Amino acid sequence: MGRGRQKAKHTKIARQLKSFSPNVNYDALERELTGHSHHDDEHQYDAWADYDPDGDDDTQGYDDADEDEYEDSESETPKRA
Repeated sequence: MGRGRQKAKHTKIARQLKSFSPNVNYDALERELTGHSHHDDEHQYDAWADYDPDGDDDTQGYDDADEDEYEDSESETPKRA
């Protein structure tokens, strides 16, 4: 398609979009933009609990000494020149 026909098509579409007015639920839009919702934050996190059937803490068994061992092994690595 030539540039003239392409520009005319874009102009036509731009006019259609300019005159298009969708039905908007302004109350829902306001809630979304202000960050307020009808749901309590507690319920939001409760829904994620269903994905952890054991209910255990992911940090269980983690020891700060593990982190220290990693740092020690980095310092023992010879530097390349």
